[in-house]
Amino acid sequence: MPIPDRAFLRRLVDAYEALRAEEAAKVAEPSPRARDLAYTLCVSTGTRDVRLALETAHRLLGARPERARLAD
Repeated sequence: MPIPDRAFLRRLVDAYEALRAEEAAKVAEPSPRARDLAYTLCVSTGTRDVRLALETAHRLLGARPERARLAD
């Protein structure tokens, strides 16, 4: 799997997590933009599930998911 550009991956993760957090308070279903971001995350990380894509992206970026940081 080619490793995506760190800056691109960081922007993608940040955009997806921010959008999903905003949407979670309003609607149960992801918006078309969230689905597009999830797809791009999966393609960029060589995965097929957005949860795995986020885990992989965070690992590649050397960062823990925001939820884990808040729990500390």
